[in-house]
Amino acid sequence: MIHWLLFLMTKHTRHTSIGKLLLELDDLAPEYQFDYTKAKPNRFARWQADGSLVVVLEPDIAQVFHTPDEVKRVLRALIATMPPVPPPPEP
Repeated sequence: MIHWLLFLMTKHTRHTSIGKLLLELDDLAPEYQFDYTKAKPNRFARWQADGSLVVVLEPDIAQVFHTPDEVKRVLRALIATMPPVPPPPEP
């Protein structure tokens, strides 16, 4: 929680008493401190829609498929040949 608060704070806020208090409450070792002002957005996150699954292909499979669309096309063709999967039971 404290790290999210530090992330939301700007450099100016860190000089206020609240910013100093939050820095004092932070119990991470110095080597694990992360300067959120230098953070960059995840360049891959925009490709992932809700419900997506990211899979890492093993080298022998990656030699066959060069783009995500190729993988999706083959998987959809395979799914079309399979019997329907019943939805999971609701809790």
